[in-house]
Amino acid sequence: MVRNLQDPIGESTTFLDFQSRLSEVAKIDRPVLIIGERGTGKEMAARRLHYLSPRWEQPLITMNCAALSPSLIEDELFGHEAGAFTGATQKRQGRFEAADEGTLFLDEIGQTPAEVQSKILRVVEYNAFERVGSSQTISVDVRIIGATNSDLLEMANAGKFKSDLLDRLSFEVLFIPPLRVREGDILVLANHFASRMAFEIGESEIPRFSVKVMDALMDYDWPGNVRELKNVVERAVYRSRGKLVKEIDLKPFEYPYGDLAETEQPNTKELPKVTDPMDALAQGVGERPFKEIIQEVEVTLLKEALDRCASNQRKAAEMLGLTYHQWRGHYRKYEEMLIAD
Repeated sequence: MVRNLQDPIGESTTFLDFQSRLSEVAKIDRPVLIIGERGTGKEMAARRLHYLSPRWEQPLITMNCAALSPSLIEDELFGHEAGAFTGATQKRQGRFEAADEGTLFLDEIGQTPAEVQSKILRVVEYNAFERVGSSQTISVDVRIIGATNSDLLEMANAGKFKSDLLDRLSFEVLFIPPLRVREGDILVLANHFASRMAFEIGESEIPRFSVKVMDALMDYDWPGNVRELKNVVERAVYRSRGKLVKEIDLKPFEYPYGDLAETEQPNTKELPKVTDPMDALAQGVGERPFKEIIQEVEVTLLKEALDRCASNQRKAAEMLGLTYHQWRGHYRKYEEMLIAD
């Protein structure tokens, strides 16, 4: 069997220290907890632990505990017997059995219900469990790697995670450093992701980053860590389609047309009053058609609201107590007059 092991990418002292600790504990056949923020690569670290361990030729089974409802987690982990519940027409093997002699990686382990935590504890202590709906004990030899971005110690103190299980799982606790403290690694990773994306879209040369882009990459905090950096860089490379990446988009969800959230009901809160245009138009009453006067009033109101709101149409609508859709109806009606002004 060929090891499915990807070399870690990073040169910072913080990251290399983490990799060194990971490599050392990989050799010891004990449970390990991996703690890290979202996007730091907890699953990749777990895979590296497995493939550097004596169990590397055996199965690596993964399960994201946050992706399943509490009622399904027990069945997924331990399996069930035929007839154990409605719909259980045949026996089903769980993840622990599938991982026998190998490694079971439980991502977001803090999301497991209390009753499931008790059964996991029994496996850790006695290497045994029962399928759902069965009293027959099954023996397994599984190394457990747990991962979370939650504070398990705080959860244990609050009674939300079993202290006994936490004690047994924490033979070693590895904290993955977030990207913002990995000095020098941002550009190393960015160049790696850029070269991979260029190859994927058929570019013949590896793109370079402008000084402006490099500064932006270095100055950003990266709350989504490596996963966020990968998305940002790949998006920039595919958009640039050239040898030099001059722009990056750090906020892809920032709505470019004002406030995305709008209400269908007029805003009734007190707003600055628009100057009453009737003072200037009163002298025309009786001398001009009614529709012409109303049109002039409406256009005057729209223009003044736009001026006060620096041409932001959503804010102008709010100032006039209109929904955005109502505003757009008036704006389209008088668009030529408003633009001409």
